[in-house]
Amino acid sequence: MSNSYNSHRRRKKRGAGRLGLAGAVTGVVGIAAVAAGIVYFRPDGDAGGTGRPSLASQGETGAQSEAPLPKTGPPVNFTTPEGYGYGLAAVKAGTDRQPLGATEAPPSGTTYAYADYVLTNSQRRPVLLDFPADLFMPKSQVPADAQDRCMPQPGIPDDLCTLPNHSKITARLGGSKAPVDDDGDQMMPAGATYLVRIATDLPVKDGLSAGDLKMYVWNARYTSDRKGVEIAFP
Repeated sequence: MSNSYNSHRRRKKRGAGRLGLAGAVTGVVGIAAVAAGIVYFRPDGDAGGTGRPSLASQGETGAQSEAPLPKTGPPVNFTTPEGYGYGLAAVKAGTDRQPLGATEAPPSGTTYAYADYVLTNSQRRPVLLDFPADLFMPKSQVPADAQDRCMPQPGIPDDLCTLPNHSKITARLGGSKAPVDDDGDQMMPAGATYLVRIATDLPVKDGLSAGDLKMYVWNARYTSDRKGVEIAFP
């Protein structure tokens, strides 16, 4: 019984030694993992010297098609109070009965207005996906039943107004990556460039021409002097 007891104690000591060694190794690995996590999620996004921001979630959303860079008007740059930087350059404007694909057909004698522009993240870090531009048209080209929905805006010529509208990414340009989801927010990767179409939700008169349409950035988030900034077409 004595031999059995001593043998049991030796096994316990050897087992304790192995557990101690395993615990030490686990502790080292755990510390290394924490350190690696700190490097990966540093605010400046510099992981292992790459200088590229890393987001917690990399789920791609938005347009998956790619296209070459189109001809544009002069680019205009904007910076938000949060420090996000955007570049906008107009491509073209026009009218279409279905400017964003399958939409409800407008009444006879009317159509929808749209404009295409290039949206660029001008920074070397991800920025919030936002659509700063608004589409304006002469109020005289808006049907009577939608006149009260066509709103003038500060810093925009008095004869122009903007109807309810929405924007959609229609292509990724220059090999840009698609937007990524970061805890529910859609983010543009560093340097990403997209082709965006903005289209009215309400019809306009079918006599509206492309030359009648103007694109402005007027929201105080982008312009601090209460003046609309025109994004000129080529």
